[in-house]
Amino acid sequence: METRRPRRAGHRRRPPDPRRHQGPRGAVAHRAAREDRLTRTGPRVSAFAGPGTGGAVSGGRDQRFKLFFPRPGQPGPLVPRGEDWFAHWRAMDPSTRGVMRTYTVSDQRPGEFDVEFALHPGGGPAIQWAGRVRAGDRLVALGPTVADNGGVDFRPPGDTEWVLLAGDETALPALAAIRAWIGDDLPVYCYVAAEPDRCPALAGAVRCDGDLLTPIRGAALPAGTPYAWIAGESGEIRALRRHLVQDRGFPKPRVMFTGYWRRGATEDDLIAESVA
Repeated sequence: METRRPRRAGHRRRPPDPRRHQGPRGAVAHRAAREDRLTRTGPRVSAFAGPGTGGAVSGGRDQRFKLFFPRPGQPGPLVPRGEDWFAHWRAMDPSTRGVMRTYTVSDQRPGEFDVEFALHPGGGPAIQWAGRVRAGDRLVALGPTVADNGGVDFRPPGDTEWVLLAGDETALPALAAIRAWIGDDLPVYCYVAAEPDRCPALAGAVRCDGDLLTPIRGAALPAGTPYAWIAGESGEIRALRRHLVQDRGFPKPRVMFTGYWRRGATEDDLIAESVA
């Protein structure tokens, strides 16, 4: 999900490296927004389908994948094919190659999938595209072809007794998918830092007006063996992780933390750092 103020970095605990996460098993395919599925609900727009969509799968939870957006005036994004696509993409002129961004699969049905964009003024290339998209507009997606893939990070060990979820508005699709995947199997304590109109119906979620750290620091969390999944602005998430590990006694392997974005940096900046 891309929101930008100056936001958006990619996924995971370090800047995303598409070579590591999406390697040869990834499938590149054109996607086209279908008129009967293209929807705008409040600030969001979703639904894509097209040739090759049926070969993509999702592992659920926080499944991430890549979307490539066209530059202004292009009918579709310019993206190389083949297993060396990333090296060739990096070598292309940045002003003409497809704009790569990382998103979470919100929902998937046979032959199509949903992505949520938080539309707001001053957004980056993906938000601008989503704001003007029409049925039939083209983009390119790179995603997994097997359900058990490296694009899913929410993996609580079998002895987990309760789960802590926390994220800002960039993490809302992943939070909703993770919460649905857990169901009633485990107690879940969920904290969301987002505007009320951007919050999904997350059962029992606590909406945080500011940062995530302050309310969680003051929360009465249960005893037992925990597992935490936290995502948002990288500096805030690192601070929250330190609190959980140093003050709450969470074992480090039981805290999955993800910098979805970093203040003052774009995903392009973070990709360049990750391969430098």
